[in-house]
Amino acid sequence: MTGQLFAIVAPVMIAVAVGYVMARLGKKEEPEYVTLLVTYVGTPCLVFSTLANISLDLSAVGRIAGAAALSLVLAGAIGYPLLRLTSLSVRGYLPSLMHPNTGNMGLPLCLFAFGEEGLALGIAFYVVIASNHFVTTPVVASGELSFGRIARSPIIYAVVIALGFLVTQTAVPEWINNATRLLGGITIPLLLITLGFSLARLKVSNLQTSLVLALARLAIGLAVGHAIVAILGLEGIARGVAILQASMPNAVFNYLFAKQYDAEPDGVAGMVVVSTLLTFIVLPVLLWYLL
Repeated sequence: MTGQLFAIVAPVMIAVAVGYVMARLGKKEEPEYVTLLVTYVGTPCLVFSTLANISLDLSAVGRIAGAAALSLVLAGAIGYPLLRLTSLSVRGYLPSLMHPNTGNMGLPLCLFAFGEEGLALGIAFYVVIASNHFVTTPVVASGELSFGRIARSPIIYAVVIALGFLVTQTAVPEWINNATRLLGGITIPLLLITLGFSLARLKVSNLQTSLVLALARLAIGLAVGHAIVAILGLEGIARGVAILQASMPNAVFNYLFAKQYDAEPDGVAGMVVVSTLLTFIVLPVLLWYLL
């Protein structure tokens, strides 16, 4: 079991460390084209190639997507009164408590821990979280409702096209399969390396507040993860993926939105760093439990 856990955690930590060390050696920002590649090419291709070729039935994908949606509702229901009771900014910290890092960290861990089936289910979970993130976070942070961001997200179109192939039981042309697998293969390494860049760039301005909020994010994630698998009756790999994805640390995108809307960006940055470091500490225990 120890060797199995090490085989899952070590590749993730090494890839994150590569980005962190590169940033510390003087490259403070990852090149802009890396973000563009991941957002507009790699991730959509990974989503399409995985979903269009999975052997799972659509009901399994639907259940894990429903679990992701339910996790958002429950996390918000817990996070909102918690922030009100502690007099912390709702517009600054509620999105961070609701949206875990199901992309940079969640997808690699789902792949290494549960294989291709785990990756497919992890992607379904991630798409729901990411889609909601681009709608809910700007609303909470700015008070304005806009669906323009989600409409411009290529991931949504990748999901729709992949589901079209699945529903119609149409075989994906081999050249499309090969191209999307090739381009999608860049995604997971780049996600982890860019996470390392982010950890090196972000600063913890108030360690006490960051630690409390980071612990809250992880505690809420674990509680919500167990609640959704119990409510929806998820078992096996679906259960493991749901709990793992729900338990991920604060997503880096939370900081980007907080900075854009001036919604406690320093506090959210600290929350990202501390919650990620805490996750690396507890991850072997969590994986041991799930496996």
